[in-house]
Amino acid sequence: MAWALKLPLTDEVIESGLVQDFDASLSGIGQELGAGAYSMSDVLALPIFKQEESNLPPDTENKILPFQYVLCAATSPAVKLHDETLTYLNQGQSYEIRMLDNRKIGELPEINDKMAKSIIRVVFHDRRLQYTEHQQLEGWRWNRPGDRILDLDIPMSVGITDPRANPTQLNTVEFLWDPSKRTSVFIQVHCISTEFTMRKHGGEKGVPFRIQIDTFKENENEEYTEHLHSASCQFKVFKPKGADRKQKTDREKMEKRAPQEKEKYQPSYETTILTECCPWPEVTYVGNSPSPGFNSTPNSFPVPEGNGSPNHQPEPVVQVADNLLPTATPQDAQQWLLRNRFSPYCRLFTNFSGADLLKLTREDVIQICGPADGIRLFNALKGRVVRPRLTIYVCQESQQPREQQPKHENGDAAANTFFVYHAIYLEELTAVELTEKLAQLFNISPRQINQIFKQGPTGIHVLVSDEMIQNYQDEVCFVLDTMKDDTNDGYHIILK
Repeated sequence: MAWALKLPLTDEVIESGLVQDFDASLSGIGQELGAGAYSMSDVLALPIFKQEESNLPPDTENKILPFQYVLCAATSPAVKLHDETLTYLNQGQSYEIRMLDNRKIGELPEINDKMAKSIIRVVFHDRRLQYTEHQQLEGWRWNRPGDRILDLDIPMSVGITDPRANPTQLNTVEFLWDPSKRTSVFIQVHCISTEFTMRKHGGEKGVPFRIQIDTFKENENEEYTEHLHSASCQFKVFKPKGADRKQKTDREKMEKRAPQEKEKYQPSYETTILTECCPWPEVTYVGNSPSPGFNSTPNSFPVPEGNGSPNHQPEPVVQVADNLLPTATPQDAQQWLLRNRFSPYCRLFTNFSGADLLKLTREDVIQICGPADGIRLFNALKGRVVRPRLTIYVCQESQQPREQQPKHENGDAAANTFFVYHAIYLEELTAVELTEKLAQLFNISPRQINQIFKQGPTGIHVLVSDEMIQNYQDEVCFVLDTMKDDTNDGYHIILK
């Protein structure tokens, strides 16, 4: 009993000792810091915070990033603290990404009054899918021919120039922008997360994606290869209005949780800030290999024109409606698809040679490309093999001696002579078309050909008209003679 009565005394002694020690430990603090000397930087300098910051890369400590990208879409409230944010997007809906310039005065002066290039790409978040990204995208392309994973909404975007989308990279777009001006780019994601799940029995979770933006500046060769900044964020894509329903479901679940549980989760923010990351490993392609101009219309890829001037001899150009030969390599087939406005299907036919494309039946092409583009592609592949309405063989007079010129309209000559003729194929059977084809043969502009004459009986010169061409026999032969026009830089051509 005596021992039990002594317990309170012992506790009082211990408590008084602790109070005295604590008071002694606080003595002098006010004298050292002084009134108003409290600073948050002093607190952050404590060892506990230093240890926490040591996990960051050395070059990001105490560093304000030069750029910041903000995706105008709300983050999910069902994400735990210290986890990366997750954002839900609707398929095909336009979302704004604000391109912000956070540079201090005097920072990166080399990009003042200059443009920067940014590349936006949609990639997989899971490492497993990153290893098989090429196969995953190829499978998606076969199921969605003609579609892109990522597009720019050009009319909605502000402050961007030269937007481009490479037809062989369905998940990538790029553009130029001035960091000193307000810039907002609107993007559309056309794939959904459940398209890449392993098992599709309904109710499965969709795979997360990442939006990554890499920004570059020009080097001394005016190529955008010097990396400035990269940032990314995690997101999922749902069918139209599915993201709104998912956001509402997450919000209702969080409201039902206990207050202690809610503290373990992040609040939902109205926008998503992309966090700094390493540059994408494939960004080296942006050097000096230009991508085709971005446009939603099929004819967004420029085709060189063959209009020459009197003082310039243009190089021979390939016409838009050229034939795809069976001997064409896969690279030649890709160029043919671009020239004939089939750019959305270039990735689809990456490994197809000319022979592979020409072997496709009408049903095959329609099944791959859909009815509209399928019929157009089939006609482009097969339609040009139709025999032209009129074939003319011509030979320049300078290629043979004057005394050995053919004396007949069909080009018959002596048996011991050898002449090289060129074939001209006419479809419209007009003098204008003949002028254009002869201009291509002479490698000059059609404007330099003033008149075309046919040598008639007794050497008279008859003006070639549409009606005369329509009455020519097929595979007729002519020898071409040219006369300089004294009044200008043009020529007269005589068919003999």
